[in-house]
Amino acid sequence: MAAAEANAILLNGEPYPLDGCTRLAALIERLGMRPSRIAVEINRRVVPKAEYAATTVAPGDQIEIVNFVGGG
Repeated sequence: MAAAEANAILLNGEPYPLDGCTRLAALIERLGMRPSRIAVEINRRVVPKAEYAATTVAPGDQIEIVNFVGGG
């Protein structure tokens, strides 16, 4: 496994580089997403919004983020 892959998460099915462990809230900010408009699952566990700031994301984690889009 390449060094870049060893320090990556799987984000919505695609490798995404990560510099060690980080908080989920920081990752969401880095992605430019609004926490109020998304749902997050880490390693098949839904993370409540109230836990975003305290939840740690580590290399190797599988993360799915669904962005809600409104319209009419």
